Amino acid sequence: MKLNIVSRYPDTTPKFPPLLFLHGSFTDARVWDEYFLKFYAKNGYAAHALSLRGHGNSDGHESLHSWRLADYVNDLAQATENMPQPPVLIGHSMGGMVVQKYLEKSPTISGVVLMASVPPYGLLFSNLYMAMLHPFLFNQMVILSVLGPDCSSTDMMRRLLFSSDIPTGNLHKFSRYTQSESRAVSIDMMGLNPLRLDQKQKQMQIPFLVLGAQHDVLVSPTLVLGTAKFYNSECHIFPNMAHAMMLESNWQTVAAYLLSWIERVVEA
Repeated sequence: MKLNIVSRYPDTTPKFPPLLFLHGSFTDARVWDEYFLKFYAKNGYAAHALSLRGHGNSDGHESLHSWRLADYVNDLAQATENMPQPPVLIGHSMGGMVVQKYLEKSPTISGVVLMASVPPYGLLFSNLYMAMLHPFLFNQMVILSVLGPDCSSTDMMRRLLFSSDIPTGNLHKFSRYTQSESRAVSIDMMGLNPLRLDQKQKQMQIPFLVLGAQHDVLVSPTLVLGTAKFYNSECHIFPNMAHAMMLESNWQTVAAYLLSWIERVVEA
């Protein structure tokens, strides 16, 4: 399986550790290359973003709906094995669940960052929460999951993923980063493929950071705090932000916080 990895490097010898970013559902590595990869390269790090099979420029589009969560975990394992040093893994939304499932393999990595991630216990409670508080958006999300992004609109993207002040031009641009998602993986993430992690396992002792957004209608701050409690990790909720934190107008706030954590916790 040929997997596409977008990489950005600093002008000097990269600092330790390398960074590997993993996208969420319905998109690919380009969401990281818009701002984040270039930001970290300018700050001295080798920054990479993986497109999972069936996404972006990776192979496997013809079998997209047959891929399972375990297949995405294997993609992440393949990518990390080719890193020159143990990377920090940064997973957003679905990518956060892929990272968590990858931890079951007891990998050698330098740290984990979960951004607006699917919680350790799956999406069931998240979906119920959204259905009660935002019934119209929940209905739109279901339609998106079944019919794909062709049925979506920029207004729906804004309400599901972004803060209200994001420029319309950015929405049109970012809509080109969307695609269909594996229905089998969506089912896996409901909690039918639970995490098999023990708090005493060595991979639970690595640095963890959990990040969320105040106005996230998909993964609420309450669920983010629950994830942080599960991993006994540092947690930060960004005000005036929504789910797609890496593409928001104030994305630099998130990038700078993550950079500070890497320098303060991981490098130390």
